[in-house]
Amino acid sequence: MQKQFQVSRRDFVKNTLLVSTAGSLVSNQVLASERQNKNLVPATEGASLHWLSGQAPSTLQGTTWGIPWPKGLVKRETPLAVLQNDTVQNSQTWPLAFWPDGSIKWSAFAIGAQEKLAENWRVKIGQKPQAGKLQVKESQDIIVIDTGKLRCEIAKKGNVIIKSLFHAQQKLVAQNGKLVLQVQNQADGDWAESTQLQGFESTIQKVQIENQGSVRALIKVEGIHQNPQGKQLLPFVLRLYFYENSDSIRAIHSFVYDADENHDFIKGIGFSFDTLLKDTALYNRHIRFVGQNGGVFAEAIQGLSGLRRNPGKDVTQSQFEGKSVSSLPQNIQDLLKYIPAFGDYTLFQGSCDGFDIQKRTKSGYGWIQSASGQRASGLAYLGTPTGGLSLGLRHFWQSYPAQIDIRQAQTDIAQMTLWFWAPKASAMDLRFYHDGMGQLTFEEQREGLDITYEDYEPEFGRPYGTARTSEFFIQTYTATPTHETLSKLSEEIENPPRLMVLSEQFIQARVFGNAISLPNTSTEKHKAIEEQLAFYFNYYQRQIEERRWYGFWNYGDVMHTYDNDRHVWRYDVGGFAWDNSELSTDLWLWYYFLRTGNKDVFAMAEAMTRHTGEVDVHHIGRFSPLGSRHNVQHWGCSAKQLRISTAANRRFYYYLTADERIGDLMREQINGDKTLREVVPGRKIGQKPPQNDPDKKLVSMSFGTDWGALASAWLTEWERTGNEQIKNKLLNSMRTIATQPKGFFHGEGIMEIATGKFAPQPVDKISVSHLSAVFGLTEICFELIDLVDMPEFKTAWLKYCELYNGTDEEQKAYLGKNFKLNLAQGHARLTAFAAYHLKDTKLAQRAWDEFYKGEGGFKKTSTKLTPINPPLVLRPIQEGEVSTNAVAQWGLSAMQCLAYIGNQL
Repeated sequence: MQKQFQVSRRDFVKNTLLVSTAGSLVSNQVLASERQNKNLVPATEGASLHWLSGQAPSTLQGTTWGIPWPKGLVKRETPLAVLQNDTVQNSQTWPLAFWPDGSIKWSAFAIGAQEKLAENWRVKIGQKPQAGKLQVKESQDIIVIDTGKLRCEIAKKGNVIIKSLFHAQQKLVAQNGKLVLQVQNQADGDWAESTQLQGFESTIQKVQIENQGSVRALIKVEGIHQNPQGKQLLPFVLRLYFYENSDSIRAIHSFVYDADENHDFIKGIGFSFDTLLKDTALYNRHIRFVGQNGGVFAEAIQGLSGLRRNPGKDVTQSQFEGKSVSSLPQNIQDLLKYIPAFGDYTLFQGSCDGFDIQKRTKSGYGWIQSASGQRASGLAYLGTPTGGLSLGLRHFWQSYPAQIDIRQAQTDIAQMTLWFWAPKASAMDLRFYHDGMGQLTFEEQREGLDITYEDYEPEFGRPYGTARTSEFFIQTYTATPTHETLSKLSEEIENPPRLMVLSEQFIQARVFGNAISLPNTSTEKHKAIEEQLAFYFNYYQRQIEERRWYGFWNYGDVMHTYDNDRHVWRYDVGGFAWDNSELSTDLWLWYYFLRTGNKDVFAMAEAMTRHTGEVDVHHIGRFSPLGSRHNVQHWGCSAKQLRISTAANRRFYYYLTADERIGDLMREQINGDKTLREVVPGRKIGQKPPQNDPDKKLVSMSFGTDWGALASAWLTEWERTGNEQIKNKLLNSMRTIATQPKGFFHGEGIMEIATGKFAPQPVDKISVSHLSAVFGLTEICFELIDLVDMPEFKTAWLKYCELYNGTDEEQKAYLGKNFKLNLAQGHARLTAFAAYHLKDTKLAQRAWDEFYKGEGGFKKTSTKLTPINPPLVLRPIQEGEVSTNAVAQWGLSAMQCLAYIGNQL
């Protein structure tokens, strides 16, 4: 037998191992020194960093990332410096979360724009950081940011957000940057009455400097869209990020849908600029679009090549490269007025598989088809040889329909508009997809649930309160950028360079439940699990492409269940369609990333976090802040639950990237208990609201999916802000669950909203659900036990972990009854956690037996792929033996069993 190694917080700080003689369990959470990783910085000295892509970028416009620290190591006043090849860099840092003792748990770092970056980056504890020179000045009406390469004036009221934008040589490049919205009164194709189109523009309600330092500044703009008649729709938040020495602005745009989906059909939503072209000849004005694989479409507004009269190679080459054409041969100059100037261009991505570029001379005249392709990068440039502007939308083709317009480039002031939803496409039609099919009574709705797995109730399937976030980039230039520059920029927009800590850092810091281990192929069984983990991720990554799980409202999600008869996922069958985080798909991806550091896993998890946190959740209205259960439409299911909107799914991305929008989404969740009073999640199954509570001080709440979600939100808010009220609610709720006669086995209780305290349950009222622990409760309890010294809570949770898959005799001895529930394979990780903490090798072996037996999951895993080809299907596909629920739970169980009892395999 191997000796057991237990890794305490103090030992991690000292970067040593403590040998325990209390048992023979060995955690796979080995320190980096054992891996002989030469680049790993000892925990007491700082943290090693690596580029997520695997190599350093050639240029950087600035980046922000998060680092976890072991408890007690980094104090609030501890200096932290960012080093590149042992040279201190200009940087800034701020805390993201704190340990209960007040030391920093997570800190964010930012560096500005640079060129010729190195591979070797690290953060050093105790060394003073180098300050940057970014400047922010605020007055009554505007905020001015000067990065050193760009100056931006942001208005604090009115409809214009970016008042003026100057490039490095202080030339005014663009002005009047604002959000634009088009709304029509009926869906495209419904021609019973005339279609009326209304235009809206952004109206600023609040502007604040949300983050300010010498390297990074963040301006948060809140507002709503308003038309000339005063009608308001779609409240928005626009965050503008500025970095030292950067000539680029990163923008995060989020809107909440508050329209009437039966009468307000969104025809287009985007961001528009006026671009200055005054005193520049038409043939010296240039447009660029980046298409697929970095290919660039390049033209001048007034072309000089291909004419009957040749102006000469020097002229045409200069024009093609975007350089100034200072003089023309006289025969060309005399006839220049007869060469048409094309002032309007449009790049339209109508689907994930096709885009086209069209142009016309001006409004009122016909369009000419100019180019086409499959997947445009979504980057456009307009300018002159002395400078210009580019706009680029991240995930342009993935979140189709998208569009970029250039208008009136033949005049002194042109317009560039980046459309997140393309006006050339059909208007958004967010109406519910069926008429209810007679499900008017509770009994009829239960019958419907029984056949299509869809929880239906009138008026519950509305999109009101859902949201959507887009990420785009604004960049200034002092000269026409080369094709290579734009091509590279489009790739950087799609895959922004990111610094990230090594997986060992998560283990050393003991974050996210201490449930992370490094990949291990030391035995055949370990190797088989690693290969199966990789297979499942790769399969879903391929499914996204094969099944075209793309689109404005869909990108980031996966489907729930497969239909082997039709060879399609059940996209049109009630509750079997979009997954909406069911059984912790998000957590599966994030834990897999934490242990592998794989950039493709990060990309998929990031897209899912953006989607599930926005589209699948109601952010305003009667259902706020609850999420919607899996359905044909993301918001369509009438089961509104915290298990979908849970902050547990968002915390990873927030702490790894310091993304403020995700911070907003998690903060929305802290008062979800109040909504549960009015929208009881178990209303068709048995959970009922409290009785005799006229003042609405109480709420009925499950200890699993409800409390687990609230606990994750309360924990996150407490560690982010130190909020004592939230902390007390969390600790009170933990203590009063733990002191129930049978702890978690009571299943639910009545909680006092103000304090978080649960009323005692009768000793014989036992209720156990197979779903309680599979929506983040497991992971948040793992984390709470490692974080909070509350022996009674630890005892109650370990008892639940030990007995859920226990024998009939064990269950009956403790509860007076026994139960057999589903998802035993997924719950093997609970058994493993109990084995680890109880130092019980027999229990550890039982956990692996449960995992391999596969009850409620995969009895036998497979990497088999079956090709299905036309004409049987629309396009060639590969079918695997998978179920999204089972994959997520198998993956989490595999990874967490490896983390806690990997040596017992």
